[in-house]
Amino acid sequence: MGEQVTPLRVGMAGAGKISGQYLSTLATTDVLRLTAVTDLDSARAKEAAAASGARAVADLAGLLGRDDVDVVLNLTIPAVHADVALAAFAAGKHVYGEKPLATTREEAATVLAAARAAGVRVGCAPDTVLGTGVQTGRKAVDDGLIGTPVAATAFMTTPGHEAWHPDPEFYYRPGGGPLLDMGPYYVSALIHLLGPVAAVTGAVSAPRAEREIATGPRAGQRFAVEVDTHVTGVLHHTSGALSTLLMSFDIHGARLPRIEVHGTEGSLSLPDPNHFDGPVEVWRARSDGWRPLPVSAGHPRAGRGIGLADLAVALAAGRPHLASAELAEHVLDVMLTLLDAAHQGRTLAVTTTCERPDPVV
Repeated sequence: MGEQVTPLRVGMAGAGKISGQYLSTLATTDVLRLTAVTDLDSARAKEAAAASGARAVADLAGLLGRDDVDVVLNLTIPAVHADVALAAFAAGKHVYGEKPLATTREEAATVLAAARAAGVRVGCAPDTVLGTGVQTGRKAVDDGLIGTPVAATAFMTTPGHEAWHPDPEFYYRPGGGPLLDMGPYYVSALIHLLGPVAAVTGAVSAPRAEREIATGPRAGQRFAVEVDTHVTGVLHHTSGALSTLLMSFDIHGARLPRIEVHGTEGSLSLPDPNHFDGPVEVWRARSDGWRPLPVSAGHPRAGRGIGLADLAVALAAGRPHLASAELAEHVLDVMLTLLDAAHQGRTLAVTTTCERPDPVV
C-alpha cells in the first residue's frame, strides 16, 4: 500500500468460498495480519487458520473477546451482516464486510449510527472499484478526456446461476436477484465515475416462475422464483449524467459492454467491475475508433481485501477509507429504490447520498 503502518490484526468471521480470495490478499500485504478465524463449520475455520498461521475460534463471541483482533472481516451470509457488525462494534472492533452492508435501509442506518457511537471504522465491499480498471477510467473522466460526462451504460447478463451453482435457490429468494447480487459492483463503479445518485426510474420482470438446477447432486430439481430476475433502470446522478442499468438472469447470450461512459468529447469503455483490472479504451470525438488507455490509476494486481488494507492505512493516516460504509449504504438505497420505482411505475428520489470517493492515484 506504499505506507509503513503497524499491521491491523484481523479476525475473520466466515470461512466460505469467498474467504480464499481474502486469504490470498492477507498473505501478501504487510498492513494486515490474520490472527483468528471462526465459522459455523469448525473444520473450515481450522483449515483457513492452519493455512495462515492464525487460530481457529469456536464462535463469534470468542473471536470478539480476543485482544489480538482489531478488526472483524465479516464474510458471513448477507442476512446476518448487520448483526455481526453490531456485535463487533459493541466489542470495540472495527469492521470490514462483504457486500451488502445490510439487507434493508433501516439495518444499514443502524450499522452506521452504531459505528459512529462506538468510534470505530466500518468498511464494505466491493473493493474491485479500487483496481486499475475503474480507476484508470475515472482518471480519464476527471482529466476531461471525454469532456463533460453525459451518460453511462452498465450491463450484467447471464441465463442464471442455476447453470453452475449446485444450491442456487438463495439467488431467487427475497434479498437475491440480479440487482442485489451483482448490482453493488456496477452501481459502486458508476458512483466512483459520475458521483452519487439523486433519483431512479425502473422496470422489472420475472418471466419464469420456476428454475431447474443444472449441476451437482440435485441436478434436475426445480425450485420457485420469488424475485424479479430482469431489472432495468435509469440512475439520475446529481452531476446531471444519466446511467442506464440492466441486470438480468434471463439472457443466454449478449455482446453488450460491461460499462461505458459517454461525454461531450468522446466515450470510454471499461472492464467488468466484478474484477480489479482489464482494458480501458477511449473513443475521442472525430477519431476513427477505439484506442487503449495505459494504466494510470488504481491498485495494480489487487485482490479482494484491498479495501480492508486501505482501511488500515487510512486509520493510521487519519483519512477516510475508500470502501466506505456510507458509499455501501447509498448503493443499497439506490438499488432498493430502483426496485420500488419499478413496482410503482414512477421515478423516485433516493433518500441517501454520499461523497464521491477519492481517486486511487
